[in-house]
Amino acid sequence: MDIICLDFEASGLGPRSYPIEVAWRDAASGEQDSFLIDPNTVPGWTHWDEVAQGIHGLSREELHAQGIAASAACWRLNRALEGRTVYCDALEFDHFWLRRLYEAAQMRPMFRLKGLEVLLTAVQRQRFMAAIECQDRRHRALDDVADLIGALQYAFQGD
Repeated sequence: MDIICLDFEASGLGPRSYPIEVAWRDAASGEQDSFLIDPNTVPGWTHWDEVAQGIHGLSREELHAQGIAASAACWRLNRALEGRTVYCDALEFDHFWLRRLYEAAQMRPMFRLKGLEVLLTAVQRQRFMAAIECQDRRHRALDDVADLIGALQYAFQGD
């Protein structure tokens, strides 16, 4: 399966939210990367949703201590994913956070982000959704991309 999946965790779901963690995994090679993003590196990234923190389990202090600058995150993603098409399961949200990240760094992504539904037939989409519903999502970016790849593999079985 020659597919790369990407996932973001964010400070919340509102319009002032921003990405705090990103991960991607290449389903074919197993190559992957995951890192935290320090919001202190971007002026204006102050919104913090306690509910979101409870879901992903990351505190602002962890982000400040272990996160990288937004510009470093963009550079790292571009270096690894340049020229590739990358898929996500929540295009509206993931594209929003990708755009927020790259705008903050005054950079452009060198890869394309698409919703993974473009990969699936109607039957495969049903199989994918059934697999997702059975998963215990951990809401950490690297775990979530592994779950997406597992659900895609299930969806493609029998074809």
